[in-house]
Amino acid sequence: MRRRRSIAEVELRLVIAGLSGLLLVASGTAKAQAGPPGAARPTPQAGMQGRGVLGGVPMTAADSAVTAIVGRLDFQSYKTLLKGLTQFGDREQGTQRNADALNWIEAQLRSWGYTVERLKYEYRSRTDSTLQPREEVYATKVGRTVPGEMYIVGAHMDGRGGGEAANDDGSGTALVMEIARVLGAAEIQTARSVRFALWNNEETGLNGARAYVQQRAPLQGIEEPKGSGKYPEPKWLGMIQHDMMMWDHGLPVQWQQALDADVDIEFQLNSAKAAESGQLALTLLNANRVFASDYPAVMSNAMSNTDSGAFQDLVASVSLRENRRLYETGRGANPHWHQPTDLLVSFSDADFRLGFNAAQTTLGAVARLVDARIVPTP
Repeated sequence: MRRRRSIAEVELRLVIAGLSGLLLVASGTAKAQAGPPGAARPTPQAGMQGRGVLGGVPMTAADSAVTAIVGRLDFQSYKTLLKGLTQFGDREQGTQRNADALNWIEAQLRSWGYTVERLKYEYRSRTDSTLQPREEVYATKVGRTVPGEMYIVGAHMDGRGGGEAANDDGSGTALVMEIARVLGAAEIQTARSVRFALWNNEETGLNGARAYVQQRAPLQGIEEPKGSGKYPEPKWLGMIQHDMMMWDHGLPVQWQQALDADVDIEFQLNSAKAAESGQLALTLLNANRVFASDYPAVMSNAMSNTDSGAFQDLVASVSLRENRRLYETGRGANPHWHQPTDLLVSFSDADFRLGFNAAQTTLGAVARLVDARIVPTP
């Protein structure tokens, strides 16, 4: 049986205490609905937002509008994007396969109507003191009425291990790209901006995300040129990271997906923005309750070792993933982590669908936060 969550949630109550009025799901409810030991997991039902594992939740008119947007996410498109990323192998930073993957990601974003920008920075490895040039890409859905504020939706496109980095972190990168595809439609308008960032050099110490923070944080909220209504770096309202999205097979690891597989939402209790991050995590948890089709979500307060850590003392920051990073992934919950077996063929449709449910969760939350609407074009 999978080891139950305990240590992190004890401290989590300190933050949730002031936010509990927003929590729609009592602790353990989703787990209880996973079924008795030995029972078969219910077959996921594609396109059935809010009617999968958790059942129905009454929706407001605004939620119905968001549901129409979340419904544009496409499971096959998510898998196709992931397959496209795996053609470049593990995309290890500093290699030609990494550079080729960056170009491919940029081309996809441009095909959806985005202006794509590149952040350039220098990286010094532990074994070579020579500064080496690196790049990462980002694109922005510009808000219609409040363009000077934004949420950052991110994942790291680099990998390691000699395989295809399908899960770490092709699964998160494809998720961010699929959300970008949906929000890129001309008829979808948002009040606030959304930036899609595909970090590089995560595997070497979050270097790409740290470079972004160093270069871009001072530019927040500055209109340039004055009076233009353009904000090269809108004010950050939150950072939502996605890192390893597909493998939840319990601990000890079992062959099939765990009966209580879920989307993990983590924030860091020991950070300057812990309260704000807890609030953002709850927003995502509640969005999962309404918009995800098959898998519930749970919260943890020990976010670690991913790009959102570069932001956690500056703005509300969370990480979505398949397992808790410290208490499960760090203790062997994913045998493909940084291994040659991190291949597309190592994962089943149930695994892919867990990642897809994280996409539903994030898009549902972000669409609420930026007041996204479908506005028919003339």
